[in-house]
Amino acid sequence: MLDLDPLLFNPAYSGFFDGTGRFGIIYRNQWASVSTPFQTLTATAELSLMRNSRNRNGISAGLWLTTDRAGSLDYGASTASAIVSYYQALGDGSNLISIGVEGGVGQVGFNLNNIDLSDGIETFPSTHAFYPTLGAGAAWFCQWSDRLYTKAGFSTRNINEPDISYLTTGGSRLSRHWNLYLRGEWRTGTLLGVLPVLGYQHQGAYSELVYGCDMRWYLNERPRDYLVIGAGLTCRHADAASINLAVMWHEWTFAFCYDANLSRLAEASHTLGAFELGVLYLIGKKDKKHGALPCPII
Repeated sequence: MLDLDPLLFNPAYSGFFDGTGRFGIIYRNQWASVSTPFQTLTATAELSLMRNSRNRNGISAGLWLTTDRAGSLDYGASTASAIVSYYQALGDGSNLISIGVEGGVGQVGFNLNNIDLSDGIETFPSTHAFYPTLGAGAAWFCQWSDRLYTKAGFSTRNINEPDISYLTTGGSRLSRHWNLYLRGEWRTGTLLGVLPVLGYQHQGAYSELVYGCDMRWYLNERPRDYLVIGAGLTCRHADAASINLAVMWHEWTFAFCYDANLSRLAEASHTLGAFELGVLYLIGKKDKKHGALPCPII
C-alpha cells in the first residue's frame, strides 16, 4: 500500500493532502500459512497548522504509531513518532518542496513465558529495550499540466542509530533506514488515470525494491458524489507480487492489498504471503476542478 499513506515513507509528506486533516489505519497479516503470523498495526494522524490564503506555504504536524508482533515468542517492535513539516510553493505554484523532521520512542521485546530454556538456569537481564529515534526527509511535487503530476521523496529514519540491546553492555545498534519514493499520475482521459510507482528501502544489510502501476477510474468527481475505483499490481523484487484494490468515496479511502509470495519461502508458504487492510479519512476536503489533477494541498 505504497500510496495509501505515504507519511509512513517520509515525514515530509505530512501536509500533502487535500483538506485540513488526515487520519489512517493499516493492518497487515503475513505468512500465516508458515508459522505464527507476523502482524502489523499502524495508525497515523495529521493536521494542517498553518496555510496562507493562496496555499503557497504552510506547516503541518503529524503522529504515527506502529506495532509488530511475530512468532511464538511474541517478539514485537513498537514505535511512536511526532512529525513537523513545512512546504513552500515555487514560481507559479506548480512546484512544491517540503521538508519534515520527526522524533519519537521505540520498544522491542519478547515473551519469556513461551521459551523453553535448555538448562533451566539461563536468565535475561531484560526482555524489553527502549530507545529514542530521529528521522528527516524532503519531498518535491510538480504538476506539469491538468493531466500530469509527479512527486518524489527521500528520507531516513533512525538517524541516531539507537542501541536496542537487551544486555547491560549494549552494543546492538539499529541501522539507519533509508527510503526513496517516486509516484506520478497521467490522466489519459476524463475517467482514467495511470499511476506508476517506485519505492526503495535500505537498512543495514537489507534492501527492498518495489515497482508497479495502478489504474484509477474517476466515476464521479462532483464533491457530493465523489467516487473513484483503483486497482493495480506491484512487485517486491525477487520476493512478492501484490494486487491492490481501493475505493475513494467522499472523504473516505478503503484499500485492500494481497501479496503472493515468490521468494524461496514459496515452497513452505504455498505462495501465500500477506494481506493488508487500510482506511483513510480526510477532514475539510475541498472542491476540485472536474477532470483536473490539482496540487495535493488544494
